[in-house]
Amino acid sequence: MSVPPRAERSDNPPVRREELRQWLVGAGTVLLFALVLFLSYRGYASGGAAGYRVYAIFNRIDGLAIGDDVQVGGVPVGDVEDATLGPDFRARVALRIADDVRLPRDTSAAIHTDGLFGRKFVVLEPGGDLEMLADGGTITFTQDSLIVSELLDLIISEGRAQQHKAATSTPEDGPGTGGE
Repeated sequence: MSVPPRAERSDNPPVRREELRQWLVGAGTVLLFALVLFLSYRGYASGGAAGYRVYAIFNRIDGLAIGDDVQVGGVPVGDVEDATLGPDFRARVALRIADDVRLPRDTSAAIHTDGLFGRKFVVLEPGGDLEMLADGGTITFTQDSLIVSELLDLIISEGRAQQHKAATSTPEDGPGTGGE
């Protein structure tokens, strides 16, 4: 058996080094991606941002979803954390509020819509009570979600009623009559 000359052997190591470098860069990229994924999942599973939880009781929360904003004065101060049905068949919404935002006990909550068909969010209106809501406290003054289809139905029915009234009224009923 003959041994290949040394010149042929010296060509292989640079190729192997390049393959090794590419493999290490690929493995490092995969590990970095896995670390980012793990850290973001861990943050989500632990409840995300710090803060305290308060509850608000609504008759209807149509369109409100977990993760939607909670605002005070137009500034986001938390998010909707959970929504469950209470024993009285009313919606019990858990709100996660930032620790630096203290809310009076007589705070009110309303569900608003961003534009006509936009996303829903909760607006908190702080009251004047000197006692603050504690972690696990409940907001009792609430305004339910506005349902756009019901509002449109109301506007249409009012318009039809006005049309019907105008069509069935006589000239004597209207203003400006009376022999002037």
